[in-house]
Amino acid sequence: MTGVAITQLAIRVVLALIFVVAGVLHFTATRQYAAIMPGWVPLSANLVVQITGVMEVAGGVGLLVPALLRPAGICLILFLVAVFPANVVAAQHNVPLMNPIWARGLAQVVLIAAIGWVALFPKT
Repeated sequence: MTGVAITQLAIRVVLALIFVVAGVLHFTATRQYAAIMPGWVPLSANLVVQITGVMEVAGGVGLLVPALLRPAGICLILFLVAVFPANVVAAQHNVPLMNPIWARGLAQVVLIAAIGWVALFPKT
């Protein structure tokens, strides 16, 4: 393994942990996540929170499975773009750990860039 491949593997593990933990939190803090659901979402907020929790866990695990790395990465990037409106709602309502919105947005850009690098351009 090259140094770049080792670095990418380490980043994949960290990203996987972030997404698995975040996904599990959707089931332990459902009320808090439902509170930041934009009003225009046509489904039950609790249902959407649970669905997105499963998506985060699946995406995180997918980052660790070589055969699933690319599709998991693409799905997680699309997921991060799709859930950004919930972060805007959280910032507007001063939800702890979600302010300021520029920091949350920057974090999502960093996550998207990291996922893109390790999943779309993997080194062996």
